[in-house]
Amino acid sequence: MAYTFASSRLRVSDDPEALMRLAEAEGFGDGLPLVPPTPERVAAMLDGAGRDPGEVLGRLAPSWKQATVEKVAINAVMAGCRPEYFPVVLAAVEAVADPAFNLQSIQATTHICTPLVIVNGPIRKALGINCGHNCFGQGTRANATIGRALRLTLLNVGGAAPGEGDKATFGQPGKYSYCTGENEEANPWEPLHVERGFAPDQSTVTVIGAEAPHNVNDHGSTTGDGILMTVSSGLATAACNHVYLEGEPLVVFGPEHAATIARDGFTKADVKRFIFEHARVPIARISPGNREWFKGIRPAWFSDPRDDVEVPMTGSPEDIMVVVAGGAGKHSLVIPTFAKTRAVTRVIRPGPCLRLTA
Repeated sequence: MAYTFASSRLRVSDDPEALMRLAEAEGFGDGLPLVPPTPERVAAMLDGAGRDPGEVLGRLAPSWKQATVEKVAINAVMAGCRPEYFPVVLAAVEAVADPAFNLQSIQATTHICTPLVIVNGPIRKALGINCGHNCFGQGTRANATIGRALRLTLLNVGGAAPGEGDKATFGQPGKYSYCTGENEEANPWEPLHVERGFAPDQSTVTVIGAEAPHNVNDHGSTTGDGILMTVSSGLATAACNHVYLEGEPLVVFGPEHAATIARDGFTKADVKRFIFEHARVPIARISPGNREWFKGIRPAWFSDPRDDVEVPMTGSPEDIMVVVAGGAGKHSLVIPTFAKTRAVTRVIRPGPCLRLTA
């Protein structure tokens, strides 16, 4: 299809180094090589979604510029996306633009958080999204480029340049790309999108303002209680935002741990209740200065003068998010979040060239 582009154009040599130098000078790259967003490539990306290039998906903080389908397509090309991945990127952009996600804080905070994209539904298989071994790591184009396209959009449209709009003290590797799929086939419970009110045959993205994953190693426990106690210990830390801001921490169970927990009769709701009750920090482990500061934010827990108080990581069991992902191995993950953010789920509208089967 022929498109009339609204975005301005820059002329540069077809030498890859020339594009890298331009990206460095203009500040529109992430430090990795970029695919040149030629009109032909951008048009092909737009064809992958079948949506109006001028459609506005939302305004992205901290610049509050409009994220149009065309602008996102340009960033998806630079990230190395295939056109069939583009509908996933668009849904992710729509999700982070939702006020509930609190993108202004996620983009501008000194915290290390960044949007994590979790994909559910039939589109995982259609696009080859890795939900198994090394699903948070390297090696899968769909995961890597979908996550990178969102990050480049947040930089180039949202204005989150490191040290300027983005004030992260350290950052983290997930700020290059942070995308995975849920391993629904290995999940003994309902998958994330179904729990959040969507049909099993719908394809969705859920965005979460997340820290980096922390591995939970439990090779010794042979019961669901034992594994859940270890996971709870991994989440209970006085050093994360949840201790005073509550929020929605994410627990990612490996398939082996999930199977053992389910075998012992735990429903997903049971899992959340167990973690809520056991992932608690003794107030004695929290410094006096922090206890005083937290008192004004979470008074119900930090105004109590007793030293035997144990502080939960969330306001309720329902605030704990649970998914299953990864491959074989007795490992799970805990992923704290920024806390002053809510996960947002959006339906993916597949493009005209992609047929899905449940």
